[in-house]
Amino acid sequence: MKQETLMPDYKNSILNMVSSILGNYNVKDIHSTLPKLDLILEKKYKNIVLVVLDGMGENVLKNASPNGIFMEHQVDSITTVYPSTTTAALTTYYSGKAPIETGWIAWSQYFKEYGRNINMLPYVDSYTEDPLPRDEFDIYELLKYKTVYEQIENASPDVTTYEIKPSHCEMKADKCIHIKDLKNLCSSIETLCRNDEKKYIFAYFDSPDNINHKYGWDSKNTKEFILEAEKLFKNLTENLKNTDTLIIVSADHGHNNVLNTDNIYYALDIDELKSCYIMPPSLESRFVSFWIKPDKKEYFEKTFKKMFDGEFLLYSKEDFLASHLMGYGKPHYKIDDFIGDYVAIAISDSLLHIHTYLSKKKEEKKSHHCGLTKNEMEIPFIVFDLK
Repeated sequence: MKQETLMPDYKNSILNMVSSILGNYNVKDIHSTLPKLDLILEKKYKNIVLVVLDGMGENVLKNASPNGIFMEHQVDSITTVYPSTTTAALTTYYSGKAPIETGWIAWSQYFKEYGRNINMLPYVDSYTEDPLPRDEFDIYELLKYKTVYEQIENASPDVTTYEIKPSHCEMKADKCIHIKDLKNLCSSIETLCRNDEKKYIFAYFDSPDNINHKYGWDSKNTKEFILEAEKLFKNLTENLKNTDTLIIVSADHGHNNVLNTDNIYYALDIDELKSCYIMPPSLESRFVSFWIKPDKKEYFEKTFKKMFDGEFLLYSKEDFLASHLMGYGKPHYKIDDFIGDYVAIAISDSLLHIHTYLSKKKEEKKSHHCGLTKNEMEIPFIVFDLK
């Protein structure tokens, strides 16, 4: 069923939020800033803390706690970048760049250098889930970027940067604290903010995303997580009053429930389309890249649009890149490899799985992201001013 869509707003997004923070530390940046954050940052804080709760979209927060401390301190609603997925959004937080610039655009990306589809964050083969040795499969070298931590410390040597995240997450900063739960994340923020350093802290936690996937974004389990998070942040902000600290809380993307198993498709099992493929589709089940035989393009486009009308938008490669959905700036040279002849983007509760016959069978998730629905694209911008 077609749903309300929301395009990324690259004047009011997480990219602009990061640009404001970089500007606060004298980093020259090509992207516009977030005016409401710029105004707040004029106060000049000793500690700036940016907390990202994975998957806490505007819809998730409003449903779970419409009158809680997060909504009370919400400054605005902003959009994530596109694709609305952790790989792309976290890399924007890490780099201050748009997905078009970084090349980090999806969970699974095809690397011709290795002849593999690789799951970007867990660093495994997309189909067999076999771990990939870093010395043999160095995607970081192919898609490297200068982190915000490097940019800040180079432009403002008096500032120390820190990162706080779960132990399974790849560290990007030289000073990284690995935590086991959200309580530990909050206590680490409090400890760092009490020392005398001038600092920038980026803190990431992988919930409620994992809860949303398992139970649905509007589930009792997700609500319980949000309510517990608000208790922890209420305690944290009370303890850090008058410490010259600014805490920003946001997300990387929202979530959209999959309501009907009839809307779950497997790309290689669609009889009308499978003869068109040059290679298996790639990227994600709500943002699918297709490589199509030259003599089948007209047939593929006509058939796909007829079959998935109201469920997916279909773009040619040229139209997709011209749309600037992935932002503005110099495209990474690998973008041309990752985007096939066509791109399909979900605007409903449908999925188009990209698994091959080698893929391990997985339990279907109740909620997903990476589409263009408002649920997936809209996220909160929350501020605790502890000056």
